[in-house]
Amino acid sequence: MRIFSGIQPTGPMHIGNYLGAVSQWLELQKQHECFFCVVDLHAITVPQNPKELELATRNKVIELLATGISPEKCALFVQSQVPEHTELAWILNTMTPLGELERMTQFKDKAKKQKTEVFAGLFNYPVLMASDILLYKTQAVPVGQDQAQHLELTRTLAKKFNSRFGETFVEPKTILKKEGARIMSLKEPRKKMSKSDKPDSYLGIFEEPESMKKKIMAATTDTGKEIKFDEKKKPGISNLLTIYSLFSKEPMQKAEKKFQKKDYAFLKKSLAALLTQKLEPLRKKKRELDSRELYVKEILRQGQNRASSIAKATMQDVREKIGLLQS
Repeated sequence: MRIFSGIQPTGPMHIGNYLGAVSQWLELQKQHECFFCVVDLHAITVPQNPKELELATRNKVIELLATGISPEKCALFVQSQVPEHTELAWILNTMTPLGELERMTQFKDKAKKQKTEVFAGLFNYPVLMASDILLYKTQAVPVGQDQAQHLELTRTLAKKFNSRFGETFVEPKTILKKEGARIMSLKEPRKKMSKSDKPDSYLGIFEEPESMKKKIMAATTDTGKEIKFDEKKKPGISNLLTIYSLFSKEPMQKAEKKFQKKDYAFLKKSLAALLTQKLEPLRKKKRELDSRELYVKEILRQGQNRASSIAKATMQDVREKIGLLQS
């Protein structure tokens, strides 16, 4: 299948991003034709410092390469470097009812959090996301539950365009990751881990071991002493067990059994030691890539070329079908 997925260049990658999205990309690239994109145009739906955005975009590419995303197995590129994304987004905007965008729960949630004005880009975000996907005739998209509504809109727009102008776009299916899709905050374990929260609430994939251990040891736990997976009654311990299970690749029952009759401190120390071991190769790879600017640029150039060849063909077809004058 042809797969598309994107990640914003905002903040350091944390273990929630890695377990919920990137680890899935690593598996998908082994079997499918994958297009992975750093979506810098989505990032500017909120104000960004230009220099910081440029650095963050490059850093996100390096993070993805360090985790194992392979330019031999997929196309890795930056969204803004393929201008057909925004061209298709405008065309799809002319076909998207306001009501469809007004009901998007992510827009409602993000709009509430905005302390200043809410901009049109945030409102139209799902249409740009739809264009990202449809541009490549994508057959399947790995998404979290919070993005499932946007993918439904993507299918609706594909169907609407095809009905009006003839068969053009594929209606992509959703690939939902079950395990690890929701890694929770270390401080508020009923809330999803987010890099927009305070630094002590999340664990960065490339964070130094001592800093990571300090955060884990200070993580919120629950009343009682039993180490048991129960998201309703013991959300803090359940979150730590989930992280341990996923990084150790042990079933939850085996992880629970390992910590029977142990105290919370033992679980936390064991988790810190496991993450130090598992993430050191990734940290080492990132340090190496940080000094290889030309190599990273060449990977992006190759990814851009692969993406552009498909994007240009799609847009030529779209322009002809809607009646835009060809040069």
